[in-house]
Amino acid sequence: MIRTTLLFLFLAQVAAADALLANRAIPSRSVITALDIRPSEHSVPGAYTDPAEVIGMEARVTIYPGRPIRRGDLMAPAVVERNQIVSLQYATNGLFIETEGRALGRAGIGDLIRVMNLNSRTTVTGRVGPSGIVEVGK
Repeated sequence: MIRTTLLFLFLAQVAAADALLANRAIPSRSVITALDIRPSEHSVPGAYTDPAEVIGMEARVTIYPGRPIRRGDLMAPAVVERNQIVSLQYATNGLFIETEGRALGRAGIGDLIRVMNLNSRTTVTGRVGPSGIVEVGK
């Protein structure tokens, strides 16, 4: 009961913030939790203000304690890792092609990523779907 009340009070306080600050050093590739952020009394241009937009996101860069969390600092959690073998799909006008490729970077759902087609050795760019499949040609 006490934990629930404290968490509610913390989140209510964070929700009224002008900017969100890092509570601790948040390494890149870490997923942000409610304990990682705190409210600021000052407005910071380009900083997040809503905890719901931050919690569950992944740090793109290291965020140091007391620093504002800015829009470019976070990304959707990665579902595709660099060098991972992924499915490439191309679908248009009834034509459907599926093959395998090697991811040339990390990406989250909805992100664009470069992938090397393992059959042709060409590099294509596609968008990562919810299941980690990369859709090209759309």
